[in-house]
Amino acid sequence: MIPVNATTVASPFCWLKAVSAIGFGVTVLASAPAEAVDFYSGKNIDFVIGNAPGGGFDIYGRAIARHMSRHIPGNPTLVVKNMPGAGGARAGYHISMVAPKDGLTIGAIMPGTIIGPLLDEKPDTSFDPSKVEYIGTANAGTYICVTLDHSKTKTFEQALAQKTIMGGIASGNSTNDIAILVKKMTGAQLDLVSGYKGTAEIVLALERRELDGVCGWNWSSAKSQKPDWVREHKLNFLAQISLRPNPELTAMGAPEIWKFIKGDENRKIAEVVVSQQVFERPYFMAQGTPADRVAMLRAAFDATMADPQFLAEAGKMGIDVSPLPGAQVQEMVHKLYATPKEIIEKAKQAIRP
Repeated sequence: MIPVNATTVASPFCWLKAVSAIGFGVTVLASAPAEAVDFYSGKNIDFVIGNAPGGGFDIYGRAIARHMSRHIPGNPTLVVKNMPGAGGARAGYHISMVAPKDGLTIGAIMPGTIIGPLLDEKPDTSFDPSKVEYIGTANAGTYICVTLDHSKTKTFEQALAQKTIMGGIASGNSTNDIAILVKKMTGAQLDLVSGYKGTAEIVLALERRELDGVCGWNWSSAKSQKPDWVREHKLNFLAQISLRPNPELTAMGAPEIWKFIKGDENRKIAEVVVSQQVFERPYFMAQGTPADRVAMLRAAFDATMADPQFLAEAGKMGIDVSPLPGAQVQEMVHKLYATPKEIIEKAKQAIRP
């Protein structure tokens, strides 16, 4: 336990746009009632991270905790606690079912923890991601489908016409699921070689020319793992894969995957799988937390995402900050869980070998 003190196709997801909620947040903070300030003053907020120390989600969570306190009325202390297990469901269960619903517990989980109950073959049902209060996400990620410069496949059009060998880790990992999804939804001739222990091993296999590329690599991870490949233009961007185009990737010439997916139903199926990228680093509280405290912590989160000190630290750490406010994440998850069962079943099949 580490205390941290700090002074256009119709679909369930086509509505999504990045908008700023900082003005709303400032208004809420400025008008916070005296009893709210009194409630948080001198108290601790448990900041529970559903992953082990040292990983990406832990790094993000601790960075946020170091800055969020000064944006909460009463300036409580945020205490970071790691609670890994069950793919994040252990932390989700603790926050939603065990911890008091008093506004003194915030959770951080993986996007897979949110979508897992819908797409996993044997889902963990102890945590219901549709029945919590989201305060925001720090990062809206993008997958990339790329080949290294030695590959004969330089474009997605070429991948449709010739065999391209892609590296994968295991079922349930994006390097497998997204590669299989792209192959099934577009007809691309992707041959998946699975069993690598992580993207670091895939990178080494690419350097040894054992593989052509990888599909389902997180763009922010790619930039941090192999910045020289990006800087020296060694990557061929076959496609970018997310609900919204990434401006940086678009400027680099990476086409959106949607132009290669034909038919409304196929697009809806793919969107269910890809949607988790929109809430890459989600934060939430228990349903039943007093509404005024949820509103204050949403506003504090929004203000933190725009805080120059936080952004300066994030820049030094090399972590991407592309936030969405809690209300948008809430609506996104509700729409996801309202997806017709037949589409969910087809999405499950779309990521199975």
